[in-house]
Parts: sequence; C-alpha cells; structure tokens
Amino acid sequence: MAFTVIIHLANEDPLVAEMEELPNPGDTNFRCINPRRKDGKPVLYVDQGCTSLIFSWNRVSFMEVMGSEEEEKKVVEFFRE
Repeated sequence: MAFTVIIHLANEDPLVAEMEELPNPGDTNFRCINPRRKDGKPVLYVDQGCTSLIFSWNRVSFMEVMGSEEEEKKVVEFFRE
C-alpha cells in the first residue's frame, strides 16, 4: 500500500509524492516516488524523467501523511442539519 505524503522542505515549496512504506525513527534518509508540486505540476529542479527521490532528513521540516480513501470512509463526521 502506497502512502501519499506532502514533504515540506526547508526554504522550498512543498512536494507531493508517494512512499511504499513510512520511514522508521532511526532512518537518516527516505525514498519517495512520483514527486510533483501540490498543484500537480512538475518540480522545477527535478529532471522530467525522474521517478524517485532520496531525501536526507536534515532537509525536511516536516512531512504530512495523507489518509487513504479507505481510511476516510471509516471516519465518522458529525454535522448539523
């Protein structure tokens, strides 16, 4: 199962990518596939043929892990009519 993540790099715009598995606490770097900007456009500093990137944790401010469609169906939302 691939995880969709938003990677916030220091002094850069955030990237959206997929990860096959989430990094462990002891990892010094991580690999992501299909990198793109949040609006879906290609990342300017990555070549067009690039399919995966390896980042060192010292470049990352934080990472958001987005929920899958299956997880969103399980969430009970309360609303007022």
